[in-house]
Amino acid sequence: MTTKLTTIVEYFLISIALYIFVLSPVLRPYLSSDQDDGEPVISYEKSEALVYPEGNLECPEHTFAPHILSTDPLVIYLPSFLTDQEADELVEISASHFEPSTIFHAGVESYDPTIRNSSKALLPRTATVKCIEARAREFQGWRTDVFIERLWAQRYGPGGHYVHHYDWGTRGRGGAGRVSTFMVYLHANCTGGGTHFPRLAMPPSQEWCRFLDCDSQLEGITFKAKKGSAVYWENFRNDGSGYEQTWHSGLPVETGVKVGLNIWSWYQPGHRPVQD
Repeated sequence: MTTKLTTIVEYFLISIALYIFVLSPVLRPYLSSDQDDGEPVISYEKSEALVYPEGNLECPEHTFAPHILSTDPLVIYLPSFLTDQEADELVEISASHFEPSTIFHAGVESYDPTIRNSSKALLPRTATVKCIEARAREFQGWRTDVFIERLWAQRYGPGGHYVHHYDWGTRGRGGAGRVSTFMVYLHANCTGGGTHFPRLAMPPSQEWCRFLDCDSQLEGITFKAKKGSAVYWENFRNDGSGYEQTWHSGLPVETGVKVGLNIWSWYQPGHRPVQD
C-alpha cells in the first residue's frame, strides 16, 4: 500500500512539472522557439546585424509631413520619406546584391516562393544609407535600447508577393524584438504590389485615397506603392504583446517591378555597441 501511494505521488509530481514547463499556457509563449513572422530572433551573438549612430555624421536637411492613420496601433503614412535621388541611389547600390528571399520557421531557413516570392539585398552602408538609418532613429525619438537593423531592399517582379505575416520577430519576451517597421517604396513602376492590412479599418476621409487603394475589394486597407513614401507602424503594445492589427502582406505585382526597403528597429535591452 505504501509503495503504491508513493508511486501515485511521484506520478502526480511529474505531471505538475510537465504542465509547468511544457503545457502551461502562461509559460508556453516564453518557451516556444517558433517565429510568427518567418524571421529569426536576433540575439546578442548576432548583434553585428545592428547599426549604431555616428557622432560626426553630416546629413542634408530633410522634411516630410506625417499622416496618422491609427494610434492603436500607431500607423503613420510618410509621403516623401526619401527623396527621389535617395530612392534611386538605393536601387542602384542594391542591384548587384540581390539573392532569393528566404523564410525562417523554428530557426530553420528555407526558400518557399509560395510564401515569399522576391529577391532581397543587404545594402552597403554608404553615406546616404547611414543618413536614412539616422532619420529612422530620429523619427522614433532615439529610444533607449532600440537599434536599427541593417537595411534590406526587396525586389518584386510580376507575380512577386509576400503572404500575410507579422514583423514581430518575437512576442516581447523581455529579449529581442522588432518594435517597429518602416515599409519604404524605392521603385514602384508597377501595377499591384500594394501593402495590405486586412485588420485595419478604412478611415472615413476621402483624403486618404491619395495614399490608400479606395477601389480595392479586399477587407481592410491597402497602401499604394509610391516611390519615396513609407508606412511606419509599431509592432508591440506597452505590455509586450503584439498588435494583431499589424498582420500584413505584400500583394502580388501584376506588371512591372517594385523595389521596397525594410527598416526594422530591434529592442535589445542593455545592449551597447562594442567600443573600439
